[in-house]
Amino acid sequence: MSAIAPIHARVAQPQLATLRLIGTACVALGVLLSGFVIAEPAPYELWLALIIGLWFILGLKISRSVAPLLALFLTFNVGGMLSLTQMRDLGGGHLDGPIYVAVSTFLALSAVFYAAIIEDNANRLKLIFNTWVIAAIITASLGILGYFHAFPGFGIFTRYDRAMGAFQDPNVFGPYLVAPTLYLIHGILIGDLKKAPLKAFGLSILAFGIFLSFSRAAWGLFGFSAVALIFFMLLKHRSNRFRLRILVMSLAAIMLMVVGLIIALQFHQVSDLFSTRTQLVQDYDGGHLGRFERHRIGFMLSMERPLGIGPLVFSTLFREDEHNIWLKTLTTYGWLGFTCWVSMICWTIYIGFRNLLKERPWQPFLMIAWIVILGHVGIGNVIDTDHWRHLYMLIGIVWGCGALEQRYQHRLAQGGFAT
Repeated sequence: MSAIAPIHARVAQPQLATLRLIGTACVALGVLLSGFVIAEPAPYELWLALIIGLWFILGLKISRSVAPLLALFLTFNVGGMLSLTQMRDLGGGHLDGPIYVAVSTFLALSAVFYAAIIEDNANRLKLIFNTWVIAAIITASLGILGYFHAFPGFGIFTRYDRAMGAFQDPNVFGPYLVAPTLYLIHGILIGDLKKAPLKAFGLSILAFGIFLSFSRAAWGLFGFSAVALIFFMLLKHRSNRFRLRILVMSLAAIMLMVVGLIIALQFHQVSDLFSTRTQLVQDYDGGHLGRFERHRIGFMLSMERPLGIGPLVFSTLFREDEHNIWLKTLTTYGWLGFTCWVSMICWTIYIGFRNLLKERPWQPFLMIAWIVILGHVGIGNVIDTDHWRHLYMLIGIVWGCGALEQRYQHRLAQGGFAT
């Protein structure tokens, strides 16, 4: 069932086609803005809030395949609203907590929105990923230029001598680049070899941006995701010719990365920070009230406060934020939010795994999104991800592809042609 079927009854076909084209272009602009989040609310929020409203006014519907995602996310944010009641100074003019929950609610709706528009038209997946690549290359370039102080004033694209592009934090900037990086790798491995040099150039920019973020989470996410992508592609494409192509290109990529790393390490500012960041445990991880000690205390505190302690309150008690998504959901959204978040993540992983290797037009996009989400589940143990815009976009992509599969199976059972 089309997600915008009611429009057909009210708008003539040429007008409908024009509206859909404009709407799709607006979505592309929203994806482009996802690479520029220096402050909250970011232009991404403002623009996407506008087009989400317009799409629903024009008749965008939530199908039964996507409805569970909406229900889980709404309940999740109800937990955040209940957590606000636990804040002592909420009535004293402090709006950071309510704004935080408002942004969380918007991001939840953005995931549902992406799922709905993808279910409506699978062709939007390619547009989303192509636009994401452009946004990633732009913000990665800003981070690289800022890191080396290539132009006056470009230092704003760095933080703590680490590239962060047009983001607030290098630890968000690095992971944001991983999905488009995988998309380029996938295109190089199975796409037209004539386009490979251009994709390789874009890939080198993104990979260098991930490296200069000096984010251990981003490094780990990139390494895991690249290996997982190649593994699942080998499972799907079992011809010896394809395996040889992957082997040759993988060896070439590894050699280029090693050469690039050696060249980068010739710069003292790179080598010094690299040696520091490659230590498994940083100064702020261990010790009294370090990251891991805060995790232990925070989980114990959550046993006593089932409704949570309020958004952003944890950092006022323990110097730093939770830096653990499971603890973050407990303290900020309470046990209700925690249960919904875990359920949503497990359901998302199940949807992706169930459809991972099926021969469908949307299979490559599903595979990339699912792998990167799986990696985010891992790095969520050492970092907060509940306000990462790209994570919600990835979740929407997986659920949208799941909805496409449901529609495909339904049409197949009826003997129709799946499109």
